Amino acid sequence: MMAAYIQLAKPRIALMVALTTWLGWALAGGTATASLFFVVLGASLSAAACGALNQRLEIVEDGIMTRTKNRPLPTGRVAPKAALIYGLALAAVGTALVWAAGGAVAGGLTFATIVLYVLVYTPLKKVTPQTTWIGAAAGATSPLIGWVAAGGPLDARAFTLFAIQFLWQIPHFLALFWIYREDYARAGFKVMPVVHPSGGTTAIQIAIHSFTLLPATIAPALVGLARPGYAIGAFAVSGSFLLLGLRASWTMSVLDNRRLFLASLVFLPLIFVLLLVGGV
Repeated sequence: MMAAYIQLAKPRIALMVALTTWLGWALAGGTATASLFFVVLGASLSAAACGALNQRLEIVEDGIMTRTKNRPLPTGRVAPKAALIYGLALAAVGTALVWAAGGAVAGGLTFATIVLYVLVYTPLKKVTPQTTWIGAAAGATSPLIGWVAAGGPLDARAFTLFAIQFLWQIPHFLALFWIYREDYARAGFKVMPVVHPSGGTTAIQIAIHSFTLLPATIAPALVGLARPGYAIGAFAVSGSFLLLGLRASWTMSVLDNRRLFLASLVFLPLIFVLLLVGGV
C-alpha cells in the first residue's frame, strides 16, 4: 500500500523539484539552514501533490494508455477518494511549509504552481496542444521558489533559471509525445503530435526550442549569475543537445526522438552542475 502512494506522488519528479529548489536557494546566496530544509521539503511535497491530483483527474485516461495503465489508480491499488485526500493534504502541507520557511512570495509561487498544473494544465490537455507550454511554466517555478525563499529578488538572474527549465521541457515532452502519440490519441489528449499527426509542427517546435535553449543556458553568464567560464561549458552541453534536437526534428524517427528524450534527462542536471561550479 505504501509503495502505491509513493508511486502516486511521482517521486522522481518530486526529487527533481527538490534539487532545483535547492539550486535556486544556493544561487541566491542562501546557506544551509533549517529554513532551506523546510522550503525544499515543502516544494517537493507540493510537486507530489501535483502528481497525485493529476492522476486522480486522469484515472480513465491512464487506464487507456499502455504506458500508464499500471499506475495505482487504474489498477485499483488506491481508491479515487483516498488519492484526492492524499493530494490535497500534500498540497496544503507543502504550501504551508514553503510559506512558513520561505515567506509569502515563495509560498504564493508554490500555491500558484499547484493551481496552474492541476486546474489549468491537466484539464486543458484534452482541449489544446498549447497546454505543453502551460505545463512547462508550472514545471519551471521550482528554482524561483528557492531563489525568493533565500531572499533573492525576482530579477533577470532569477528568470534565467526559469527560462532554462521552461525551454528544456518543450523538446523533452514533445519527443515523448511523438514516441507515444498513438497512446495519447487513444486517451483523447490533444498533444501536438495528435493534433498535427504529420509531425511537421512538432518537428518545428522541437527545433525552435532546442535552438533557443542554447542562448538561454548562456544567459546566466551575461546577467551576473555565473562567471564567463561557465558559458563555455554551457555552450558545449547545449550545442550537443541542439544537434540531437535538429536531427530528431529532421528525421522524426522514434529512435532519434528517444535519443533526444534520454539526452534531455542528462541535460538539465549537467547545466545546473555547471551553474553551481561556475556561479559567481
